Amino acid sequence: IADRRIYPAVDLMRSGTRKEELLLSEEELNRMWILRKFLATMTPVEMMEFLNEKISGTKTNREFLDAMKS
Repeated sequence: IADRRIYPAVDLMRSGTRKEELLLSEEELNRMWILRKFLATMTPVEMMEFLNEKISGTKTNREFLDAMKS
């Protein structure tokens, strides 16, 4: 990913936290799982490009997750 100058160069499918259920509401957790399933069909580069595009249009993570409703 870094070779293509796409930052942050993170392997999204291998990163995360073990206790996310303590940090997020049940609704947010459900949206995160839906998002992960959607991203799993993409290459790492496609994932980062998709997320960079979508997140740049929101001010907060919650706003980003709320945008998934529509």
